[in-house]
Amino acid sequence: MTRLSMKPGSCWCQLCVFFLLPLLLVGCASPQPQSRHFFLSEEGLETHGRKTWVDRLFEADPGGVSFAVAEDYQERPPRKIAVLPFVDMGKGSYLVDKVSLKTLNEEELRRWSWTHTNRVRRALAGDLATREFITVSLLKIDAVLANRGITDGDKLNAVPPEDLGRWLDVDTVVYGELVSYEAYYGFLVSGWKVSARVRMVSTKDGHEIFSCIDSRYTSTVNPAIDPIDIVINSGLALSHLRDITLARTEYEVGREIALSLPRAQQNISEFLAAAKEETRRPDSSSSRADTRQSAR
Repeated sequence: MTRLSMKPGSCWCQLCVFFLLPLLLVGCASPQPQSRHFFLSEEGLETHGRKTWVDRLFEADPGGVSFAVAEDYQERPPRKIAVLPFVDMGKGSYLVDKVSLKTLNEEELRRWSWTHTNRVRRALAGDLATREFITVSLLKIDAVLANRGITDGDKLNAVPPEDLGRWLDVDTVVYGELVSYEAYYGFLVSGWKVSARVRMVSTKDGHEIFSCIDSRYTSTVNPAIDPIDIVINSGLALSHLRDITLARTEYEVGREIALSLPRAQQNISEFLAAAKEETRRPDSSSSRADTRQSAR
């Protein structure tokens, strides 16, 4: 009788081959990733990025957003928008618990006031630019206003919206106010508060299209009982007052205001119709190139 001999590790090798080979075959036979289509309906378009009461509860954010929309908004929506310089309702100081941490002269206060307001203004303009509107460059707006001597909020408010529309070639202007821009700190609690108020006005007849006020708190709470934990958590709360946290607060204010503005279906229809009409026209640049090539 012939005796079969088997090496000690051969059983394990056979088991590995038995279990791994099907997996390898399945992996080789798996279909290739399909190409995904563009220009489909986007999910959560009206809600993504908008804070709910649950978000505000978990983030210790007692702020909120309140807005009003003109009744004829969908019939006469804004199309080309200029976001005007915001007016600072404060003093431009860097406040912690309502106390200025540094004494600034008048020139420094004006510079920081412009800095604070322009940060929130850029956040709003950036979100509006992703919507169904045409927005004018902030640099162009500032250059036009400066050349006409409009250098502060009083002078800006004295100009009729119709004149602003003619200067900037827009049908809508956005007036903004920075209501609050401050930090607070209480050992185990800290946060930023940024609030802004905006008005969207037609430059054709001066009627108010949209108004909104938004308050945003970015807070952190670090409870502790043990004295050592209190010291550690107080430092962690203080670290929350970083510049990057402030920037996120500014951009959330701009995003929530832009999300409060209803989608202008008329604009979307007009943009789609204009794009279809453009594709039907012959490419003039290509035609000229073909003509020059034929002439050669």
